[in-house]
Amino acid sequence: MEDIDVFAGLDLSTSSDIEVPPKLIDQVIGQEHAAEVMRKAATQRRHVMMIGTPGTGKSMLAKAMAELLPKEEMQDILVYPNPEDSNNPIIRTVPAGRGKQIVNAHKMEARKKLQMRNTLIMLLIIGIVGYALITYQWLMGIIAAAFIFMALRYSTPREETMVPKLLLNHESDSIAPFIDGTGSHAGALLGDVRHDPFQSGGLETPSHDRVESGAIHRAHGGVLFIDEINTLTPHSQQNLLTALQEGAFPITGQSERSSGAMVRTEPVPCRFVMVAAGNLDAVQGMHPALRSRIRGYGYEIYMKETMEDTAENRRKFIRFIAQEVKNDGKIPHFDRSAIVEVLREARRRSNRKGHLTLKLRDMGGLIRVAGDLARQESAELTTARHVLAAKSSARSIEDQISDEYIRRSRDYDITIVEGAQVGRVNGLAVMGSDSGSVLPIMAEVTPSQGANGSVIATGLLKEIAQESIKNVSALIKKFTGRDIRNMDIHIQFIGTYQGVEGDSASVSVATAVISAIENIPVRQDVAMTGSLSVRGDVLPIGGVTYKIEAAAKAGIKKVIIPQSNLEDVLIEDSYRQMVEIVPVAHIEEVLQNALVPENREGFLAKLRKMAAVHSAPGLFDQNVGHSPV
Repeated sequence: MEDIDVFAGLDLSTSSDIEVPPKLIDQVIGQEHAAEVMRKAATQRRHVMMIGTPGTGKSMLAKAMAELLPKEEMQDILVYPNPEDSNNPIIRTVPAGRGKQIVNAHKMEARKKLQMRNTLIMLLIIGIVGYALITYQWLMGIIAAAFIFMALRYSTPREETMVPKLLLNHESDSIAPFIDGTGSHAGALLGDVRHDPFQSGGLETPSHDRVESGAIHRAHGGVLFIDEINTLTPHSQQNLLTALQEGAFPITGQSERSSGAMVRTEPVPCRFVMVAAGNLDAVQGMHPALRSRIRGYGYEIYMKETMEDTAENRRKFIRFIAQEVKNDGKIPHFDRSAIVEVLREARRRSNRKGHLTLKLRDMGGLIRVAGDLARQESAELTTARHVLAAKSSARSIEDQISDEYIRRSRDYDITIVEGAQVGRVNGLAVMGSDSGSVLPIMAEVTPSQGANGSVIATGLLKEIAQESIKNVSALIKKFTGRDIRNMDIHIQFIGTYQGVEGDSASVSVATAVISAIENIPVRQDVAMTGSLSVRGDVLPIGGVTYKIEAAAKAGIKKVIIPQSNLEDVLIEDSYRQMVEIVPVAHIEEVLQNALVPENREGFLAKLRKMAAVHSAPGLFDQNVGHSPV
């Protein structure tokens, strides 16, 4: 990546030269559509649901919405005791700032009454004791004084029980609140009533004093943000829907075995704008009526994972670096070389040609680790050396597990990278979101024991992977020309303890099965990845960069990838000389590069015949620019 291409005419020496916008909405990177929707939603006080990969800016947009909400009069909420029914406290709202004054006034009045009552009790006791001294009836006087003190102390009402509780407090000039209710249990979300172990004898806590506000009440007049909304229980989602519809929700005890379950306040105001967020699976886990409410009275947004690698977007990404440094406040700014390296990593992590990643939380982590390394050295600026070191030290758990698995598999010959074997192929897989691994696949063909043959695949295959295995059978018939009804095909995925999902192993499975049927060895220094159509086209897959790097770390010399993924490859410089990358468009090219037949000319003739049916003539007139098998 050339320096001039990165900065696109932006004149700067370090990230400190970049001006960071004061408003959060202007700091959003790559989600312009989402930012525009949030502006509209804030103006009209509409609900919003954002769906997308973690780390793409959902919580930042929710916080930005709180800044954009129109200015309105905030309110304090008070809970008063109900003289007629102590289990039904009264709710009152007053202008912001007045609630504290009202409570203080009630406390002062209660304090005065308490002092007056204590004074009268003291005078009465002194009178009784004095009379007892005069009449020489000391014992009777003491007993009488104690009896009167206890009777008056516990028979008269306690003044503090009549003091209202300030449930929600705002300053008169406060802005709209932003409340994060992510992962809240029912009591924290909807409000609760504390349990009272002393429920009688004059020791009980007044019901109104045990009432606690929930996130929906604290968000009154502002924004309630709930990430991973599908993790809320159906009961909580149903009550959340009621709060959205009514704009008020009574507080009651959430535990059936608690004394608070008997208490239920009047409806407490909770007019808030809800911003819900989650991954794609959140849509299936949501209460249908709750989602309908959001769609009917708001917006749904899908968060982008990448943005085009244009000059304008690179400048935005450079501003993101400056924002992260400023927000952290403890790391030095980045020089030009460090910025170039961060942008190169953003390209690499996008897994898409001509794009930059928008998983900015992960990129922010890389920036902070690089800054920590620079600070540890007391460096004035963070340089490319620090960023490269951060990439090595701040690897994901999946990447570390992958390295450990590769080492162990080599020790125990699970991964073989030399020679040739029949029915064995080194496939490639992705672990997590930023790590690859070598996936050995074995195939064996046996005579059918029943009326019809079958394809048997093992290795915790999930739905899409199982379907891809079925598609491979069509290619097997086409290439071998054999009737597979009289044979059983066994396919084993080695070491797939977490299961296999996706169809990116289709190429590997087809190669292993064809090798087993035709008894042609497969080169073990070759690994491959790619999806297959039923016609044999090699289709694009994800995570190609991480897969190639995993193959290189395992000692594999050649990696076969889909032709359409070639521009997605952005492997680290240290791996470039370790592995040869072979792009292919059809299964014949895979077989040509992977199989080692005894009769090579006859094998190539069979491939040409197969290719002639599928594609234009001349496909194998040249060796597609790679070393011969």
